Amino acid sequence: MRIVIIAPGSRGDVQPYIALGKGLQNAGHYIRLVSHSNFESLVTSYGLEFWSFGNDVKDAVENSEMRELTEKGNFLLLMAKMAKEAEREALHFTEGGLLAAQGMNVVLAGIGGLFIGTAIAEKLNIPLVQAYVFPFTPTKDFSSVLTPKLPTFLNRLSHHLARQLMWQGFRSADTIARKEVLNIPAAPFLGSYDSKSTHNMPVLYGFSPSVIPAPSDWNGNTHITGYWFVDETDDWQPPTALLDFLQSGSPPVYIGFGSMSTRNPEQTADLVIQALALANQRAVLLSGWSGLQKNNVPDSIFMIDSIPHSWLFPRVSAVIHHGGASTVAAGLRAGVPSIVIPFFGDQPFWGQRIAELGVGTKPIPRKKLAAEKLANAIREVITNQEMRQRAEKIGKQIQAENGIKSAVKIFNNLEQQKAA
Repeated sequence: MRIVIIAPGSRGDVQPYIALGKGLQNAGHYIRLVSHSNFESLVTSYGLEFWSFGNDVKDAVENSEMRELTEKGNFLLLMAKMAKEAEREALHFTEGGLLAAQGMNVVLAGIGGLFIGTAIAEKLNIPLVQAYVFPFTPTKDFSSVLTPKLPTFLNRLSHHLARQLMWQGFRSADTIARKEVLNIPAAPFLGSYDSKSTHNMPVLYGFSPSVIPAPSDWNGNTHITGYWFVDETDDWQPPTALLDFLQSGSPPVYIGFGSMSTRNPEQTADLVIQALALANQRAVLLSGWSGLQKNNVPDSIFMIDSIPHSWLFPRVSAVIHHGGASTVAAGLRAGVPSIVIPFFGDQPFWGQRIAELGVGTKPIPRKKLAAEKLANAIREVITNQEMRQRAEKIGKQIQAENGIKSAVKIFNNLEQQKAA
């Protein structure tokens, strides 16, 4: 089967689809992954064919307006900004995606590529497989990850509201793409969620049933496969200085906010360093896209731009992060407790879920982050043995799963059905 994967977003958004694509390719399927230009070397390092949308997502994330909106954590304002960006890039995205999809049998897309993927699938009259890293199919069992927690009787409604929030924000960009590039009719007012391209096609969820059990009202074509992990390539080697730091004392904590930028990274770094001093803990501090910078950091802190979570997290005592789905998954698999500092989107949901599972502290919203509050949370995850044991237990459960193998089996069955 020839599968094009449409995967826009940050590195954390793209990585699960690299893992899924690699697994499908190893099983004999032909894979083409289309994303932002700055991920070309990452994608090709795993032996996948890469096609570009023609833009660098980092430029969009790190401008001053986006930094300010990210730090404020107002999801509606962020959605409005992202919708404008999508409208501006609609032609590039659609042209790049359409070229990549030529000659393919199936489009695979998650939340970031859903609308463009659906439109392209409709244009080419090929099916679309939805593949998500957080729950997006409506259910009565829990609220949407993109809305505040609501009374139980409103759970299903919250999912439909979240879907409309996504769709209405991106409807203008979708209309431009359909009209000016694809030459197909505009999608219905309520969105393309019931597109003919998705009929009778599986919906895949790349998280562990140990973390979110399968809702009671999802149908048999909706599958929780387990996580889709991408580990470091065989030729990857950790920096010698980092190895020396890890061996020079007790296991440090990890601190990193992924692609979540702040208006004043120096101030954020000062807060983090102060909290570590209060808690008397060593740390590996990730700068990365979040732009955290601090000259003359103490010897108890090692700063690095990027490092594979799969290698580092089993070597630290706890992980402190923004609550992105991929970082949550890596922390859970490593079997170490987490402190989540959510900014917006699905991040508060994951922070709350970690607390409910008893494998981390209650989330600390970014707007309420203070040195003493963070220090207290660090002390808690280091000293709470019951929490650490629960984290280790769920880590072993996740390590025993094989989400990619489960997803590949579903695709193999799909191919057999098509051939029959």
